Amino acid sequence: MTLLSAAETAPVGYDAIDHDHQSFIALVNQLDSADNNEFPALFRELYHHTEQHFELENQLMQTFAFPAETEHKGEHQRVLAEFKQFQSRIDKGLIPFGRAFVKDRLPQWFKLHVATMDSALAAHIHQANSRAGDTNAA
Repeated sequence: MTLLSAAETAPVGYDAIDHDHQSFIALVNQLDSADNNEFPALFRELYHHTEQHFELENQLMQTFAFPAETEHKGEHQRVLAEFKQFQSRIDKGLIPFGRAFVKDRLPQWFKLHVATMDSALAAHIHQANSRAGDTNAA
């Protein structure tokens, strides 16, 4: 079974973001099928991937003066705090808590976040690039 599929999550149209989203989807699906021995390392990999992806988006928001930067960064901080809590539980051997987070929380959050916040960011970048005359910046 697949928790997330690329078909469910439309590309936002900014290559670096879309590439990271595909990696996120792959890691979530790997976690869903991982055994208890593999799960902790894969969860840590997903956590670090998400941190790096959020840093990329944070840099883009600053570079392109994204008007909803505060709200978007706040969402990043909130999600990373959740990851940190669940990482702590997994580190203590409480893998079922991590599995519940991956299965019940991450797919719904991801789809909504991509469809709203990330899509708005990509649209803003494209608009800024169009105004600057650089239509090939994605």
